[in-house]
Amino acid sequence: MTDRSPPEALVLVQELTNTLDVETGEDSLAAPGGLDEFARRHGIEGLGGLGGLGGKGSGAGTGGRQLAEVCELREALRAACLAHTGTDMSSAESATLGRLLAGAPLVVAVDGTGRAALRPADGLTGLPLLTARVAAGIATAESDGTWQRLKACPAHDCLWVFYDRSPAGRGRWCSMAVCGSRAKMRTYRAKQR
Repeated sequence: MTDRSPPEALVLVQELTNTLDVETGEDSLAAPGGLDEFARRHGIEGLGGLGGLGGKGSGAGTGGRQLAEVCELREALRAACLAHTGTDMSSAESATLGRLLAGAPLVVAVDGTGRAALRPADGLTGLPLLTARVAAGIATAESDGTWQRLKACPAHDCLWVFYDRSPAGRGRWCSMAVCGSRAKMRTYRAKQR
């Protein structure tokens, strides 16, 4: 099997978008403790139950609202990744992603060697921290030419996000053996009618 893992800057984007398995309908964020586990794995304080936000004593509304906002970010990112396969984002999807990313304050940090990098502003927690990390990753990937290679499989029953490592960057399907083959078979059958 081909390695479909992205460069480090895009790992968070890929892992967030793939928390929903479209084919089975399984949403690991919506599962009990799912948002907490995602936050813990990625060190995002204040998301889910980490850092006291959305956890015990905060009320079901806060946790539910947080989950809805994270899912909104996830689906807007999926739409952007789908656009990388040639399917245009709707203006509503583009506006949603733009709105979410605009609320993610970033700063330019310069290290001891003089190298500059975007990073989330100090003091962020929860969804703003998640969104800022995603925005910094996208900006880094755009500048090094890898953002367009993070794609969502265009099969309507899949939409799995993968990193296209093909030499020309023209990969379309998460797997030619499954989704690509199904699409070719549908096209063939349609021509036979």
